[in-house]
Amino acid sequence: MKKRILSLFICLILPGIAFAHPPKDIEISYEPATKMLTALIIHDTSNPQGHYIKEVDIGLNGQEIIQQMISRQDNNNSQRVSYFIPEVKSGDRLSVEGYCSISGKLEKEITVK
Repeated sequence: MKKRILSLFICLILPGIAFAHPPKDIEISYEPATKMLTALIIHDTSNPQGHYIKEVDIGLNGQEIIQQMISRQDNNNSQRVSYFIPEVKSGDRLSVEGYCSISGKLEKEITVK
């Protein structure tokens, strides 16, 4: 029985884990004139409906201000998000954290000029 369970685990679970990975990179920009934060989360996948960026968290000076749940990725390479954040001032830190639907996360931060 133990061998059967182990075989099932190896055949069904491990392949999904092997292809799971956190986002590769996050490109962040903030435009003070429009007060818009834009992030491009780089996450290569062959199945953007089943393996995708499932959540994006936005932070301002270490405090989470936005949490967005996502049901599928834009395309096989990336997820783009944009947010209107009017309270940002010069010198503030903005962070973007992207979560893979299977495994892993990545966080990047910029300081607004």
